[in-house]
Amino acid sequence: MDTIPAPPAAADSAAETWELRLYVAGQTVKSVTALANLRKYCEEHLKGRYKLEVIDLLLHPQLAEGDQILAIPTLVRKVPVPIRKIIGDLSNQEKVLVGLDIRTV
Repeated sequence: MDTIPAPPAAADSAAETWELRLYVAGQTVKSVTALANLRKYCEEHLKGRYKLEVIDLLLHPQLAEGDQILAIPTLVRKVPVPIRKIIGDLSNQEKVLVGLDIRTV
């Protein structure tokens, strides 16, 4: 389980910090792709306003129950509420941004 801190906020320090959790299973192609895509989207749209936690279920399988993880990779947005989940390698940027409610349709 790794926590990747976001770079310090450059602009609005009063903005809410997004808490994201990515569940993966080892270093599979889908898991690596999902993490790379997520980092890219966060840097483009949430720079300095996010906290990303990566949980490898091969190392910590017991953590899947808390967020009811049924497939991997799965991204869970903990904050801001409501909780949202996106399953897959996160390669469709528009669907990810809409799913996380970063961008509306």
